[in-house]
Amino acid sequence: MKSFSFQTTRSVLAEVGATGKIGEILAARGCRKIAFVTDAMILKLGLADAALDGFKKAGLDVWTFSDVQPDPPESMILDAVDRARAEGVDGVVSVGGGSSLDTAKLISILLNTDQPISEMYGVNLVKGERLPLVLAPTTAGTGSEVTPISIVTTGTNEKKGVVAPQLLPDWAILDAELTVGLPAPVTAATGIDAMVHAIEAFTSKRLKNVVSDCLAKQALELLGANIHKACFTPEDRDARAEMLLGSMLAGIAFTNAPVAAVHALAYPLGGHFHIPHGLSNALVLPYVLEYNMPDATGMYADLAPIIFPELSGKSEAARAEGMVEGFIKLGPELGMQSRLSELGVSHNNLPLLASDAMKQERLLINNPREMTEEAALAIYSKAL
Repeated sequence: MKSFSFQTTRSVLAEVGATGKIGEILAARGCRKIAFVTDAMILKLGLADAALDGFKKAGLDVWTFSDVQPDPPESMILDAVDRARAEGVDGVVSVGGGSSLDTAKLISILLNTDQPISEMYGVNLVKGERLPLVLAPTTAGTGSEVTPISIVTTGTNEKKGVVAPQLLPDWAILDAELTVGLPAPVTAATGIDAMVHAIEAFTSKRLKNVVSDCLAKQALELLGANIHKACFTPEDRDARAEMLLGSMLAGIAFTNAPVAAVHALAYPLGGHFHIPHGLSNALVLPYVLEYNMPDATGMYADLAPIIFPELSGKSEAARAEGMVEGFIKLGPELGMQSRLSELGVSHNNLPLLASDAMKQERLLINNPREMTEEAALAIYSKAL
């Protein structure tokens, strides 16, 4: 058997209404004052109410940081850390999307160490331990609640990652109630983002293993079977719960078998054009799959019928090619924008995007086929 290592979040609670139990979980850890990290829309929609009520019942004081921005800027994170330190918090909770969860993870470690964030960018460079941390996603997509990764936008609009086991939380809370009513385009984009996590984990060049493969396949089965229902019948709590579970399983898979070129090409789109991460992934996905085909046909053929059952029984090549076509059609079927040009990207921007994508060496080394700047430029051109 090929040797491998495996890491994941310590505990998971998957239950409708589970957000209301976070307070008692942290009170049992001895916490007295919580930094609650979210964004203004989550508060406005009432999605934080159950958690806040639970803190009160558990006798916890709360300091709320609701200024989280998409593609979290380093300056925002450092401001939150300074304010949280002044408040004397001893635990961190986030209810929100991937940006909120990533921000909370970094707050929990930066509050407990003198190490500057500039020394953390990269893999396994974090020193020290974090404060107690609980994460509850409001979208079924990023898998951030089970990954040791936080993505930060630096002052140069470049995205950098902090990757370290200390960022894995104590608890991941999967509460389908938090995702009910999420708009179809957001449900679609985050759902495809989770699919990308599973696909890239299954085809990861370096660290793919038997456990990550099983998780990736199960994730794709859940996501493929429920993404249409979650988009078009948003009150379907069973579909929402299955999407959350699929997203989490994909997150565990790519934590251990890292993502690759789809993400490398998506990051510059977020950094320069502020295109949401899930949508960025969806827009470049089919063309990265197409590029990878010479080295990944067999793996794509294995996955294709799980996502698109109508491909079952076809030849290996037809299944792999059918997966590319399936993803070209899936976004528009779910009401998503399908071209970069619809989002303000022009031909003149593509060389910069391709150049920036090549800086994502941490990701590109995992791609089944070596990615070149020329190939990245061609992929962006096809997605335009």
